[in-house]
Amino acid sequence: MSRPLRGVFVLVSVALTSLLSDWSFAAPLSRTRITTEAGASPELVSVASPSSFAGRSFQHGAKAQDKVPEETSRSDAVSLALAAAGCAVAMRAAAAAESSETSETSKEPEKSFMDKFGVVVYIAMWYIFNIGYNIYNKKALISYPFPWACAMWQMCFGWLIFVPLWLLRIRKTPKLSVSQAVTLAPAALGHLATHVGAVIAFFAGAVSFGHIVKASEPVVSSFLNFAFLGEVMPWQVYASLLPIIGGVGLASASELSFNWLCFGAAMGSNLGSASRAVYSKKVMKGDIGENMDSSNTFSVLTIMATFMLIPISLAIEGPTAMIKGFKVAFSAGGMNFMWQMILSGFYYYMYNEVAFLALGKLDPVSHAVCNTMKRVVIIITAIFVFRNPVTPLGILGSAIAIAGTLVYSLAKNKYAKK
Repeated sequence: MSRPLRGVFVLVSVALTSLLSDWSFAAPLSRTRITTEAGASPELVSVASPSSFAGRSFQHGAKAQDKVPEETSRSDAVSLALAAAGCAVAMRAAAAAESSETSETSKEPEKSFMDKFGVVVYIAMWYIFNIGYNIYNKKALISYPFPWACAMWQMCFGWLIFVPLWLLRIRKTPKLSVSQAVTLAPAALGHLATHVGAVIAFFAGAVSFGHIVKASEPVVSSFLNFAFLGEVMPWQVYASLLPIIGGVGLASASELSFNWLCFGAAMGSNLGSASRAVYSKKVMKGDIGENMDSSNTFSVLTIMATFMLIPISLAIEGPTAMIKGFKVAFSAGGMNFMWQMILSGFYYYMYNEVAFLALGKLDPVSHAVCNTMKRVVIIITAIFVFRNPVTPLGILGSAIAIAGTLVYSLAKNKYAKK
């Protein structure tokens, strides 16, 4: 990508910082008691035992890692700057991937802007939506400590986007038979586990630590590929898993806010994501249904996962407790709380939608670089915005784990194809 365009991107980021100065990325201050009526006693909401993963009381819902200083405008600026920095690195990888193609087609007619910089635009949107989701999802969970209800809402929000696209014929409507829908059901279950596990992990612990644990997904994926597909990769690929295991272990041991719920839920998310990929390799061979491109496949999985998630969420947290907790959160936060919920749902669907568009245009090496930088940017941004206390060993472990994921991707691309 040319220097002028990179400069324009940075300038746009700075402009967004000034325009959005009233929209704080920082989390709301922790509240331990909320009074719903004048003169009334403080009201606490508690709906289930901790073992059920259900919503926690407002008295214990805000943890030390959720505290944020009063000055938030500086956090906003640095958050966007970090996003710009990460995008710049990813864009260099994307530009390198496109350079060979442009040199071979130099004699072709002039290309449009999206033909030239479409990948760069998709990567920038992917990073921004992903960062926005992680921040507003955490803010919503602090205000409304019901992770199952939040996960269900975020799944349902996608319907407000892709259903109108189908009705207005902007996007072709997918067509599936009953047998094809049954074939997709296990993949939808994996999709559900991936999302719910991540939401519970970010509810129970720091966003940064949750992403460090999620960086160990290649370890789970390698094990499942061997167990269910009989896939054996070269020793160099397996050796590259050691830094991931060691880094996550070191980061976990030194994490000041470590708890098993966060760790277990993040690993459950990894298991869901890896299982979905393994199932797709083994069973979902060839095209399933009509008009099932990547975007429509994600939409169909979202629909099926939503129907699976609704009864589970209602059984675990209970509709009465969900509604009562929502009323308390709204009385305390008003429209600010509503925007947290709306933006968490919007960003969740959009970052997944744009990810398909971006990653589908990248070669494996560029994909690995962009995905690694995305996780780095999110971890650093979360630490800065939410003021998570970190130790030197935690930083070292995080760096080793994230670098390990990149090495694994590069090693798999180099050795597994031989």
